[in-house]
Amino acid sequence: MKALIIEDEKAAVRNLTAVLMQVAPEVKVIDVLDSVADAIDWFATHSMPELVFMDIHLADGSAFEIFDHTDISCPVIFTTAYNEYALRAFKVNSIDYILKPIGEEDIQAALTKLKHLHGGRSEDPEFLKLIRTLKTEENYKTHFLVPAKGDKLLPLAVDMISYFYIAEGIVKAVTAEGKAYVLTQTLDDLTEYLNPQLFFRANRQYLISRESVKDIDLWFNNRLAINLRIATPEKVVVSKVRVREFKAWFSG
Repeated sequence: MKALIIEDEKAAVRNLTAVLMQVAPEVKVIDVLDSVADAIDWFATHSMPELVFMDIHLADGSAFEIFDHTDISCPVIFTTAYNEYALRAFKVNSIDYILKPIGEEDIQAALTKLKHLHGGRSEDPEFLKLIRTLKTEENYKTHFLVPAKGDKLLPLAVDMISYFYIAEGIVKAVTAEGKAYVLTQTLDDLTEYLNPQLFFRANRQYLISRESVKDIDLWFNNRLAINLRIATPEKVVVSKVRVREFKAWFSG
């Protein structure tokens, strides 16, 4: 069985491949990818593997973004360090999840499940249907509670936020009025929590609102520089591989 691993933590990749060698030597890892962009490019130029191990949080965003650009028809086993991402929804048909750290029993149980449910079939027509249902039924955040002066929490409406960014390990939300608030969530978490129709993960530093986009500059190396209505600490640059995705998001 040919398997693809999509995971951005090298230690997790080493652990998974070691476990596979122990309990499932018939599973051959054909490639390892560490980002959404690389995964999209890979599926566009390679034939479908028979199995995919996929982390939910990747270097440049949420793994769910891959399904917006690729029709993945093979079984997928999600791996994550978190247990709040609709895990019950994953435990049907060819979809399973494994909480990190991954052990031998986890892999054995997941592969046994795939074998029993699908009789060795690599095609699963229900897979994309479940992903679409999962994405449309997610309850996206509409407000955050952020620490204020004294012993208070300040309610912050999502529709007031122009962009989120990270600098020196600190994540901040900046409103349309230019006020900045420190958040405890990571940008990866925020990408999961917010409606993807309204917010776009431009790069590792910025998650921007559609309403905040003022205009767009054509940048060198076929990239885009997004100018927001509120000043940003640095240029918001969209990489070449994500330009088409950004245009589709913005015009959609």
